[in-house]
Amino acid sequence: MNPGLFSVKDSLANKISYYHLMLLMASLPFDRFYSHLILGSYALHTLIHLKKDDFKAVFKWRTLVLQSVFFITVLATVYSLNKPAGLGEWGKQIVVLLFPVFFCLNPLNLNKYKSSLLLSFALVCTATIVYLYADAFATIKHYGLPLKSIFSGAFTNHNFSEPIAMHATFFSMQVVVALVYILSVLVKEPSTYKKLAYVFCGLILTGGLIQLCSKSVFIALMIIINLAVPYFLLQKGKRLKYMAVSVSLSLIMVAGVLYSGAFRERFVSELKLDMSKASADETNDGRLARWKVVAGLIAQKPIAGYGSGTEVALLQDAFFNHKLYNSYLNRLNAHNQYLSLLLKSGIIGLLIYLATLAFGFNIALKKKDLLFFTFMMLVSVVCLSENLLDVDKGICFYAFFFSFFLFSNEGHGEDSVQPFAAPLQSNKQSSISESGAVLLGVN
Repeated sequence: MNPGLFSVKDSLANKISYYHLMLLMASLPFDRFYSHLILGSYALHTLIHLKKDDFKAVFKWRTLVLQSVFFITVLATVYSLNKPAGLGEWGKQIVVLLFPVFFCLNPLNLNKYKSSLLLSFALVCTATIVYLYADAFATIKHYGLPLKSIFSGAFTNHNFSEPIAMHATFFSMQVVVALVYILSVLVKEPSTYKKLAYVFCGLILTGGLIQLCSKSVFIALMIIINLAVPYFLLQKGKRLKYMAVSVSLSLIMVAGVLYSGAFRERFVSELKLDMSKASADETNDGRLARWKVVAGLIAQKPIAGYGSGTEVALLQDAFFNHKLYNSYLNRLNAHNQYLSLLLKSGIIGLLIYLATLAFGFNIALKKKDLLFFTFMMLVSVVCLSENLLDVDKGICFYAFFFSFFLFSNEGHGEDSVQPFAAPLQSNKQSSISESGAVLLGVN
């Protein structure tokens, strides 16, 4: 049995660390002020109880890998033409440096409390979506709109998440992590009443994902459900049968979502616009048109790029010269993390980042950790359409969960990794048991 959410049997220091992490995860869907404040308190608490020998845990290869994004930004600032903006990126990405350090220094066994922390996070995400629906229906009632307008553009995507001032895609990423976890614990709960509660949470989270209608997150979720689950959990003989059922259900869901005009506009019409060439008749610039402009700049400095903090200023001039006036007026970035890294830190920076993602995927696959794989898939796919590492909530999601999933598979003491050595295998029985629950939950 997992420990209860609040009845933690551990030392006082570890209890306080546990509650800090619970609050930190609960703050992720909301204003960054709260997550930064709680992180500061967690760091101070860790330093107060710090022991000399704890520093040994920091000097390992996996810590450097987790921090690599921050060091890319630091190195690219050296030759940047806009060093103040580059230093500003340091401030945004400082959590990428800090989370691995404090997870190393804090003695709390994350593997022991992983399930409880994820459950609290899932409950917060569920409550947040309930609040967003309540706010949307209150608005509908106030203006006397028909109930079906909940599926209109006025209450989907960014308009749905606007009350919490959260980017729809970044909130969707959190919701997917919460949903996959809820599915994983559903079948392990013997109590019928609690099972019904988990089903309710799963339905709310699914409804929230549909309402947020993030294209990139939806693609990642389809890959996870239809490909990752059978690969991780099923033997060859059962994979095709599962995939036939899951793909059929996915197609039915897609058909149902696209039946609505607002969702069809979001998933089909906007996707066509994003992939279209620049046109003088269009008031909105598609992503493909912006990517071509970015690619032209990258071709001029492909090895090391232009330096940290230069992206927006460079693109401002380029967008104007290519008559992408909407992108110019809104000071848009590349909306592609891979191109952004190429632009600012060149091939060197991109290769380091790709190696970091490969490291995460390798650990997730070796440990058969579907939740970790879910996180890595979300990051990899969303980076195709968003500058994930240039926005506070995207950075916090990346920095926290990357460290959390990695360290929760390592443990402490005898199970810890030796300095500058490859990570050890996790407890496979625990990982497979948790992953098996996901499969049964999905079915």
